[in-house]
Amino acid sequence: MDFQLLISNITNPTLLFFLLGILAVRVKSDLEIPASSAKFISLYLLFSIGFKGGQELIHSPLTEEIIWSCVAGLVVASVIPLYTFFILKRRLSVADAGAVAAAYGSVSAVTFVTASTVLESQGMVFGGHMVAVMALMEAPAIIVGVMLMSIYDKENDAPLSMRDVLHHSFTNGSVLMIMGSLIVGMISDEKAAMGIKPFTTDIFKGFLAIFLLEMGMITGNKIGAFRRYGWLAVLGGILMPLVNGTAVAFLSHGFIADPANRFMFAVLAASASYIAVPAAMRLAAPKADPGLYIPMALGVTFPFNITIGMPVYLWIAKL
Repeated sequence: MDFQLLISNITNPTLLFFLLGILAVRVKSDLEIPASSAKFISLYLLFSIGFKGGQELIHSPLTEEIIWSCVAGLVVASVIPLYTFFILKRRLSVADAGAVAAAYGSVSAVTFVTASTVLESQGMVFGGHMVAVMALMEAPAIIVGVMLMSIYDKENDAPLSMRDVLHHSFTNGSVLMIMGSLIVGMISDEKAAMGIKPFTTDIFKGFLAIFLLEMGMITGNKIGAFRRYGWLAVLGGILMPLVNGTAVAFLSHGFIADPANRFMFAVLAASASYIAVPAAMRLAAPKADPGLYIPMALGVTFPFNITIGMPVYLWIAKL
């Protein structure tokens, strides 16, 4: 494993701002980022990565690798929540197991963005089609999680409408923004697109740092509710991304030639959603405890991935 990359990740300003956010909450600071500003920044990050991906994708020929990557993304996003649910159902309620399974089967756009900065520091570039893979992986896990909850929740007197779940999954703000920006990037005139390049590229890392500061504060606020789940949740938040990420990093050698694309695919498999899935679970699984699946994804898995996980996945991807 590249220990230099590990040290670089630990001292990365984005991670340090995340830790600063946790510290601010623990010391009861009055530091606050207005909700409207935080929402704007999250939309900006999704817009930027989607638009840049669309621009890259339109200039890339449709290859067999791109097709297989998209198919594999759908498969991975469907299989992960399936096996995760049956493992967790032994110790958790059906609703909690389904919500956690959906979170870990879905993806984190912020983790994806952070991984892109890791590649940039290594002088590596990933293909724009990986943004499309990320967008495709967002909804299937939510759908699988809700289907499993509908089947196994014996106390559910009012079965969930799959039509409503599908609609909410595909029209969720984060999914719509990343997909919409990808399409806009693909059909935009190249010269006109260059005019907004300073907005989509130059200020990107600064906005990411501020966003992670706010994510740190959210994590700090939810740690108390998370404690009652003990070491089970902590170990799950570490082992699930490690198993999923390393497995995909190895298996992707069979159909992805570029190490940078293998790394990004592994990061997608290892990440856990803390934006799209919680929004969907409010509608689909109100009995699921957000004090479990949000802190697992945001407070355990996210820091693990950007400190230890990413160096491991990149090392395997380069093999």
